[in-house]
Amino acid sequence: MDNKDIAKALTIKLDATLPAKPTFKEGIRRAPSRGFNLSLEQTKVALKNALRYVPEELHKELAEEFLDELMTRGRIYAYRFRPEGEIKGKPIDEYKGKCLAGKAFQVMIDNNLDFEVALYPYELVTYGETGSVCHNWLQYRLIKRYLEEMTDEQTLVVESGHPLGLFPSKKDAPRVIITNGLMIGMFDNYKDWEIAEEMGVANYGQMTAGGWIYIGPQGIVHGTFNTILTAGRKYLGVASDGDLKGKLFISSGLGGMSGAQPKACEIANAVGVFAEVDESRIKTRLSQGWVKESSSDLDYIFKKVAEYVKAGKTYSFAYHGNIVDLLQYCVDKDVHIDLLSDQTSCHAAYEGGYCPQGMSFEKRTELLASNREEFVKEVNKSLRKHFELIKKLTAKGTYFFDYGNAFLKAIFDAGVKEISKNGIDEKDGFIFPSYVEDLMGPELFDYGYGPFRWVCLSGKSEDLDKTDAAAMSCINPERRGQDRDNYYWVRDAKKNALVVGTQARILYQDAEGRRDIALKFNDMVRKGEIGPVMIGRDHHDVSGTDSPFRETANIKDGSNVMADMATQCYAGNAARGMSLVALHNGGGTGIGKAINGGFGLLLDGTEKTDTIIKSAVMWDVMGGVARRSWARNPNSISTSVEYNTKYKNEGHITIPFIADDKLVSDLVEKKLKK
Repeated sequence: MDNKDIAKALTIKLDATLPAKPTFKEGIRRAPSRGFNLSLEQTKVALKNALRYVPEELHKELAEEFLDELMTRGRIYAYRFRPEGEIKGKPIDEYKGKCLAGKAFQVMIDNNLDFEVALYPYELVTYGETGSVCHNWLQYRLIKRYLEEMTDEQTLVVESGHPLGLFPSKKDAPRVIITNGLMIGMFDNYKDWEIAEEMGVANYGQMTAGGWIYIGPQGIVHGTFNTILTAGRKYLGVASDGDLKGKLFISSGLGGMSGAQPKACEIANAVGVFAEVDESRIKTRLSQGWVKESSSDLDYIFKKVAEYVKAGKTYSFAYHGNIVDLLQYCVDKDVHIDLLSDQTSCHAAYEGGYCPQGMSFEKRTELLASNREEFVKEVNKSLRKHFELIKKLTAKGTYFFDYGNAFLKAIFDAGVKEISKNGIDEKDGFIFPSYVEDLMGPELFDYGYGPFRWVCLSGKSEDLDKTDAAAMSCINPERRGQDRDNYYWVRDAKKNALVVGTQARILYQDAEGRRDIALKFNDMVRKGEIGPVMIGRDHHDVSGTDSPFRETANIKDGSNVMADMATQCYAGNAARGMSLVALHNGGGTGIGKAINGGFGLLLDGTEKTDTIIKSAVMWDVMGGVARRSWARNPNSISTSVEYNTKYKNEGHITIPFIADDKLVSDLVEKKLKK
């Protein structure tokens, strides 16, 4: 069998015409070189892996080009195959396709790569330093071809960015099934993943990047808003219906996820200072209006901070500099910080996600490529200093929380055993809380509240306005404090100018809230009031992700190291007919530290979709509530009891009997002390 025979067997393929060499728009952020780490034989395989996407007649010219990319960038991105110009999520009617879902997913993919949305759009990185739509532009083009040809009786299978092909399926089966980075256990570590990534066979999808459901930083604004409000109410004496007026919040990072922090800070009425070493990210947030002011002068910043805190007015500052320098200033000048966190990409600390103190962003980029060993040493040194400063600040009354970016794990990996509760390993957690452990877990996730989201595929702002109003009509703000916060959130969403990229919204809701809103939207599509809608969720949610360092940080029965929930969530969503299902390794905490199961559901106005909503949306949430209940989380137990009562003819959750602490402790201590 030669290449001519293979070409004849393919009806969906890339053309034998070589695209023009690419031009790169000035001022667009580029991913740093990830370094070249392959052996001679691995390099040969990597090159053959990339060339297998294109007809033989293009191999000679492309081979040298691809090899150069690999050796200088650490990846074969196949830049030549990126479509010229800017990529945006266009209105759904502008896409080719033989079924609505095929066109819908093209909207979602392109929105992920919008210059305004993506962190490194030329390298297909949407957010989180390495979270990618797919591995290279060859895959992007081929995926688009498949989506154009897919019918509603076929399923596209995508494995770590590679479109395996279209396969016959039923109309109520998923149209797309995605997996990313699922390393065999023995090889599920950063070093082996890096080799696989360089060879082009692994993709770090994060979840919403490689699961094609990212909606820009708006997604994390709501989470940050809820997190800091909950922290204020739980630890700062803020009233249950109050806000953070007169409180100071300090953190770091202004990237794809972390860039949400100043916006959330302002919505919660706090004063915020956010350190960022990459000036281009600061400029992006300033242009978007997501941060008010930037300065590298700490004296100036904190003079203004004092004025705004005293006056009870909200304001946000971007500090162009290193977070360690910022915290050192606060220690030296005795600045009182109410809330403190970090949102640098510490899940990828040694890949450029964390910039060491005393090193410019440009030097970080150069050292990352030229001397990874030295870079790692500097990162570890800076993390240890960072930890010492946090200890000093918390001793003075600051509430610090890990914001799910593997910051505490990174400090542990830097050699600080003191940060571990047991002083030995990470299994019992850390001395500082994760935001999930202390805040989001018990107060939101355990009840079933999480980051429900939707995209108005028409691209019309009036459709988003209509869906905002419809969502509000499904929320009773008097039921719980969480409902009140979420009602106000969506009520003010347009005023707060949260849209970046296509017309999308995030709204924290529980299982019944998500179901009711989805049914309402589908009915509106059916009546022609709005165009089709895609619904989905983030990965830091109730049931989709197993990660002891973030999403399941408040699971204390020993099962926090198990990935059963995420896998069952993925499989259950597939069985119930979600339009897209995705399973990923890594998430926002790094390879080997999380498994994420996610979904996308196209609301097309059909009764079939109503049926899927009623079963799948409830399952997607309640599977997680049930697991949290079995871990003996009180709020999940009460939510499960309510479910068993209300849905006794439809389903039933296993609920734990609670052992008496004194009985167990006395018996164990008596026996083990002998």
